[in-house]
This record gives sequence, C-alpha cells and structure tokens, in this order.
Amino acid sequence: MIIGTFRSVLAWLGGHGNLVLFVVLLVVAGTWGFVELLDEVQEGETQQFDEWVIRTLREHEGPKWLQEIGRDLTALGGVAVMAMATLAVAGYLLLRRRYGAMWLVIAATAGGLLLSTVLKYFIDRDRPALVEHKSMVYTKSFPSGHSMMAAVVYLTLGSLLARIMPGRVLKLYFLTLAMVLTVLVGVSRVYLGVHWPTDVLAGWCGGLVWALLCWLVARKLQRKGAVEKDDEPDPAPVDEPAFEVKS
Repeated sequence: MIIGTFRSVLAWLGGHGNLVLFVVLLVVAGTWGFVELLDEVQEGETQQFDEWVIRTLREHEGPKWLQEIGRDLTALGGVAVMAMATLAVAGYLLLRRRYGAMWLVIAATAGGLLLSTVLKYFIDRDRPALVEHKSMVYTKSFPSGHSMMAAVVYLTLGSLLARIMPGRVLKLYFLTLAMVLTVLVGVSRVYLGVHWPTDVLAGWCGGLVWALLCWLVARKLQRKGAVEKDDEPDPAPVDEPAFEVKS
C-alpha cells in the first residue's frame, strides 16, 4: 500500500509541469511557515515552548561523548565546512567544464549566507541564556544560520547529485541523506544551548525556500542554455580534438 502510493507520487512528479507546481507550493508553504514563526516569536507566544525544550535537553544531555558528537554535528553547518563542501563541488564542476553550474552553486551558497546574515541583523533576537553555551557564538539568534546554511548547501548538493545519478533509489538516497544532515545540524544547535528551537525551525524553512528558488532558477537558466543540462556530455578540452578522425 505505502510502496504503491510512493510510486504513484513519483510518477505524478515525473511530469515537468507537476514538479514545478509542487516546488512552487513548497516555496509558498516554507515562506508562510517562516513568517508565522517570526510573528509568534515576536509576540512571545513560543517562549514557554522554547525554554522547556532547552531545559529538558540540558537536564538529559547525556555522557561527555554524546556532547562531543553534538559539537561534531554542529560543525557540519559551520562556515568552514560549508565553504569546503561548496569549493569541492565547484572544483568538480570546474574539472568537468560545467562553468554555468559551478557559478550557480557558488552564488546559491553565498546568497544563502548573505540572506541569513541580513535576517539575523534585522530581527535581532537574543541567544538563549538559560544554560551554558557548549559552542562559541558571535551573531544573533533568529534564524539559526547553521540550520539555514545546512538546508541551503546540503539540499542544493543533494538535488544536484540526485539529478546526475541514474535510478530512483540513488536519487532518493542522496535527497534523504541531505535532509538527515540538515536535521542533525539543527537539532545539535538546540542541544548545545545556542539556539531556541524556533530559531532552528525558521532556519530550516528559510533554507528550504532558498534551495528551491535556486532550483527553479537553475531550471530556467538550463532552458536558456546559460547552465548546462544534466544529460549533456562534458565539453571537450580546448587543447584536444572533440573527436578522432580515422584515415
């Protein structure tokens, strides 16, 4: 029953028009979720929930090795790791001479970081002060930059790998892996006491919306030929013939 339903959904999404419509609906839903969260936070409606979650996690923070895992996971959403992951993918695309896709990945990551920074500056929510911070922090709290950038980078890279890999199983694997990493980074921020839960939820919403918008832009640029299509062969090197002439 469940497998049949899943296959039906995949078949429906297989149509290009249906897929774009689905993505647009997700963008609208994510934007609405972010705005609603911001409104509730500014009115103080979420404060009791936020404090309860942080206190509960700190009371049951577990052994030292679990805390170390939390710090390792939170690093996956840090600027250094995000930059290395982006540069690694950009280098791969550069070697394959897919320059349009390379610049798109760089612009998507840089744009996501800029958007997160601007939102933090204008919303100006203080960090939690209920418990000791287990990780260094330098910026404001809403939205969670680690959670947002994890969603931006991992979902963008996951969708990129899903598009170039054959078979639905591999596509689903990469997208699932991207979502799991995004969730773990966000949970670690609350576990370490440096973010309110609503900060993380807002970061996920904002990151998802940005990643989907970048996907729509990439699709549009592919149609115009500004970004290479996934099924296009790699261009031949400029210093080598594109084909061999046999005598």
